[in-house]
Amino acid sequence: MATQPRITRVFGAVNIGSFRVSAMIAGTTESGEMIVLGSGHRAAQGIKRGYVTDMAAATYAVRDALERAEKVAGTSVQSVWLGASGAGLASRINQIEIEIGGRRIEDEDVEQLLGAAKDAIRPDGRMVLHAQPACYFLDGADGISNPRGLHAERLGVAVHTMLADGAPMRNLREAVENAHLEVEGVVASPIGAGYACLTEEERDIGVALVEFGAEVTNVSVFASGMLVGLSSIPIGSADITDAIASHFGIRRFQAERLKCVSGSAIASPRDHRERIPVNGPGEDNAGVPARGADEQNRILRSDLISVITGELDRLVSDVGRALEAMGFTGGPGGSRGRQVVITGGGAEMAGLADYAQAALAKPVRIGRPPQLRGMPEAHSVPGFATLAGLILYAAEDPIDIRVFGRDRQITMRYGPAAMAQRIWHAARAYF
Repeated sequence: MATQPRITRVFGAVNIGSFRVSAMIAGTTESGEMIVLGSGHRAAQGIKRGYVTDMAAATYAVRDALERAEKVAGTSVQSVWLGASGAGLASRINQIEIEIGGRRIEDEDVEQLLGAAKDAIRPDGRMVLHAQPACYFLDGADGISNPRGLHAERLGVAVHTMLADGAPMRNLREAVENAHLEVEGVVASPIGAGYACLTEEERDIGVALVEFGAEVTNVSVFASGMLVGLSSIPIGSADITDAIASHFGIRRFQAERLKCVSGSAIASPRDHRERIPVNGPGEDNAGVPARGADEQNRILRSDLISVITGELDRLVSDVGRALEAMGFTGGPGGSRGRQVVITGGGAEMAGLADYAQAALAKPVRIGRPPQLRGMPEAHSVPGFATLAGLILYAAEDPIDIRVFGRDRQITMRYGPAAMAQRIWHAARAYF
């Protein structure tokens, strides 16, 4: 009988979405393997488009989701990494330089540079979620992961800063803290989703990540290993559900079921002949029938798909404009990258990749979380990609210049992803 590997570190993560609140507990073994110990989720309460609207309800949802994960894991956690998709997320890149004078770069020079970068953070009244050194550059060379031992006249660093609106983010943190949990850190959902869905090669070549959530769609661009652009669209899959409910005059839960079970982003010739029941198994046909339904309360599948594609047209048009604004054109004069990856709960709709590929004129694939050991099949779908990414982010624990000079020497830490973060080169090559 195989023995259970010894767990050396345990991580907790909570992702607060507008549709569901999910939690995961995972650990790393002595060999560095990541094992999912337990996960759970429940319907979101007190959350609207990524903002807390009812503190008590949101806190209850967080506590309930985590308790479900703890029950499966057989252990509890006192602190978690928190994923956030709303709260006015914004991405910023700053470059800082200091004089070296042609001599060899020492540890003290890097410490001085990061100290200067820390002092140069200007959040403009917003909350800083993280400020990470992406790469170093010196004189005519850029994309340098470790400048120590090199000679240079000037040494610089490119720092990636993730910002959010202060009050909404404090509400999210408080909802978790009220559940008697400590927040290790807040991670923007595009960062978490990128850890889960994108390969190192995709992040290096250039890739767009579309996180299709329930009420918010985040569009981000990665290049040379790091996030270089971000835009949020206040539209999501829940808006498709509402459009279906309004068009047919039915309840939201019925519209959601129709969308998930019979909906598609691609029409077929047989849709005009196929009728689908509005009522689910075990439900009677009492009450007002759906608009346009027959005597058995069935609607044409073609009518359902027409409503879905109408809403998708609006969303994908906004996604295309966001990508163009961030320079992700995939053509002459634009970025080299052309690949678009769609993830999030909305990405589970049938035919979405083919639809988006035709609409955006770019290769599109659906992003799913990695096959982590112990991950339940129900959570190995796009809707849980960000949650898995939070665990991967926690395990890597990227350096943050805001903790410089406190309890750890951050300039000596270089994980596998950090070695690939050449954001200065990306900013010049792509934008």
